[in-house]
Amino acid sequence: MGRREGELSVVRVPAYFYIHVIDNNTNVARLEKGPQTFVPKNNEQIILDPTKYVTIPPRSYAVIQNPVDRDENGDVKKDEYGAVMLKFADTEIRFEQDRFPLYPGEQLVGEVTDLRVVHKDTALRIQCMMDFKSVAGVQRVAGEEWLFVGPQTYYPRKEEKAVSVIKSLIIERNQAVKIRAIRDLEDANKQKRVAGEEWLIRKVGNYLPGPYEKVLETLTSTVLTDKKALHVRAIGNYTDFTGKERKTGDTWLVTKEDIEAFIPDICEEVVREIAVTTLSSRQYCVIEDPVDANLKNQRGKKILRRGEATFFLHPEESIPKGIQNFIILGEDEGLVLTANEAFTDENNISRKPGDKWMFKGPGEFVPTVETDIKCLNKAVALAETEGVYIRDVKTGRVRSEIGTTYLLKENEEFWEKELPEHVTKLIGIDPVTNRNNRIDVSSDIMRQREAARVVSLEVPQNAACQLYDFRAKKSRVVFGPELVMLQPDEQFTVLSLSGDKPKKPGVIKSLVLLLGPDFCTDVVDVETVDHARLRLNVSYNWNFNMEKAKASDEAKEKLFCVPDFIGDMCKTTASRIRGVVATKTFDEFHKDSAKIIRGSVLSFADTEKTRVKDRLEFPNNHLVITSVDIQCVEPVDQRTKDSLMKSVQLAIEITTNSQEAKAKQDALRVEQQAKGELERQRIQDDAEAEKSKQDLLKLQAASAALESCGQAKAEAKSRAEASAIEFQASVEQARLRAEAQSIEADAELERLQKARDAEIDYIKKKNELEIQKQQEESKLEINKFKEMVDAIGPDTIRAMSTAGQDNQVKLLQSLGLTSTLITDGRSPINLLNTAQGFISAGQGSSFSGAQPRIEPENN
Repeated sequence: MGRREGELSVVRVPAYFYIHVIDNNTNVARLEKGPQTFVPKNNEQIILDPTKYVTIPPRSYAVIQNPVDRDENGDVKKDEYGAVMLKFADTEIRFEQDRFPLYPGEQLVGEVTDLRVVHKDTALRIQCMMDFKSVAGVQRVAGEEWLFVGPQTYYPRKEEKAVSVIKSLIIERNQAVKIRAIRDLEDANKQKRVAGEEWLIRKVGNYLPGPYEKVLETLTSTVLTDKKALHVRAIGNYTDFTGKERKTGDTWLVTKEDIEAFIPDICEEVVREIAVTTLSSRQYCVIEDPVDANLKNQRGKKILRRGEATFFLHPEESIPKGIQNFIILGEDEGLVLTANEAFTDENNISRKPGDKWMFKGPGEFVPTVETDIKCLNKAVALAETEGVYIRDVKTGRVRSEIGTTYLLKENEEFWEKELPEHVTKLIGIDPVTNRNNRIDVSSDIMRQREAARVVSLEVPQNAACQLYDFRAKKSRVVFGPELVMLQPDEQFTVLSLSGDKPKKPGVIKSLVLLLGPDFCTDVVDVETVDHARLRLNVSYNWNFNMEKAKASDEAKEKLFCVPDFIGDMCKTTASRIRGVVATKTFDEFHKDSAKIIRGSVLSFADTEKTRVKDRLEFPNNHLVITSVDIQCVEPVDQRTKDSLMKSVQLAIEITTNSQEAKAKQDALRVEQQAKGELERQRIQDDAEAEKSKQDLLKLQAASAALESCGQAKAEAKSRAEASAIEFQASVEQARLRAEAQSIEADAELERLQKARDAEIDYIKKKNELEIQKQQEESKLEINKFKEMVDAIGPDTIRAMSTAGQDNQVKLLQSLGLTSTLITDGRSPINLLNTAQGFISAGQGSSFSGAQPRIEPENN
């Protein structure tokens, strides 16, 4: 604020205020402090209005820009013109002091700020802005950083800058902090670190990282137990916590015996956690690539571990087949073993690679690392009608075992007999099913055993089956009932028989030849001498002559010498029928067709052809035809067939018309009889209805009378009952009201009684508690007094009680008095024993007898 032209300016500056005034002649500004009334001169101008002093309270500071320069005595320096000398572009931090003004040119940066309190477990990261030497004599250079650790108050300097606040890390038990050095430094343990180096802080408690330390992560330890261990790999050359040197890539096992809680070092990494491997007393395992005494893996080796055992797998050790149970073998089981390398077994038998032998039960078996289990053989219990094919793998010989319990040897295997597909279908072999067993190979063995069962075929009663041995080149015939067991080199003879009508070859496939008696039917086309073509359905009864068939082996083989005996038989009989019918006319054949056909097939027994033979035998295979039956005869020519059809239809029509007329007459007669019975029944029903109407009217009249009488009685009775109920309800209501009042009164009385009883009980218990309290306080006072007395002691109490008199006696003794009596003249004194006291006092010490009584005198 400047003075205007022609105006006199007066500025009142209070105490602790200041103004800046500039001399326009010299252009020098000065400071004027209050209290005063300032009248500027004509050449002066006030450039700063009255401003309050800068006050810095305790534990505060202010930053002054361009501070004044002071001499050694603290006085402000001025130049030759009287202007205050300033430290331009400099700052000054001022702390608690008396209030002060700002000289012209000085500036207060910001506000007065409280000093920063650095708490415990925290620190300020300080950065040096310019070179200086600290109070402690430490030389700081620009760019350097350090920590200001609490708890204390930080006083800022202009040469340094507080960059950030760093809080200490809490490292708990089983934890560590991973630190990286930003630049070369010396850590808290006075160990030198280079830029980029990493290390762990494991000490439990608070850790304050330095300014050049970067906290990467907090690691939590893995607690190792009896059931958990770790595989650790070295990612660099270093010495581990046990003092052992590790090379890059080394892996090792860390267990609870090594350390209870493991935190990987900088050059370590945890590959995986390993669970303990526990083997019971009945278990074993094979470890591949085991470690030796120096903990180095032995590549390609295997060791066997048997239970009971508990261990951890070392790195790169593996159990490919897992933990396995001992193989328990019964009496009917055996293991086929092979040697994969040369060794001597527990029976001191030298085994070579590829040797095969069997371990038979009963017992338990644990395979060695040199032994492989080929398969498990189990004895096959076979009934008398069961068997299996067995092949010796050394000789290739195949045999069958039937009806015994057999255990495969080490050089034997089940052999599956291959049968043609149509033979397999004929004997009905079911698909093979797998069965579970104790070891995996058992399922294959069981499947092979099922496939290797001896092929069997049940030959029924009155049947035969032929089997051919390809090695012996001979056949055998088996008659039923019998179970055929097929030997390894035998095959069934498959019969291909004709079937259908007319007969077609190869329709029926069978392994069994039915010996009859049986029948077959065939269709035969014949032509008479007059060219009438007829179709005959002929049935033959046949069987085989068993007496001749069983007479010898050659006779047995004749049964199967004709492959299709049905087709041959039908062809032979058809040719005979055609030959005989060709010599007959249609009328002759129509009259005696049965005799002609039977005679043509079976032949006649006499020359007159009056008696037909009873059988026709085929000597090639002992087949016998016993009878011939004609089932149907029909013409083949369509015209003949139509003529016969018309005559038959005409006869059928005449018969149908006669039967229809008779049926109509019978229906009319029955209808007339039914109408008469219906009319008679209707008349009877009408009579019964009229009678029922009469009974109904009588009952309606009676019910009306009863209704009117009953209604009147009911109304009177209901009114009487209503009145009775009403009065009875009033009485009941009054009684209930009285009972309610009585219950309320009883309840109120009971409530008051219980309230009085509760109050009395409360007062009684309160008094008892008060009495008990007084008794306890009395006991406490008594005990307190007793303990005080016991603590002080009787001698001390006696001395305290006589302390005043003893002091007076000693005072008189110091004056040389032997006996003194001081009284006020009003109290009586007994002087009877005084002389005796003086005598006794003179004989001994001056005051050894009764002490004199000293009474105060009352003036």
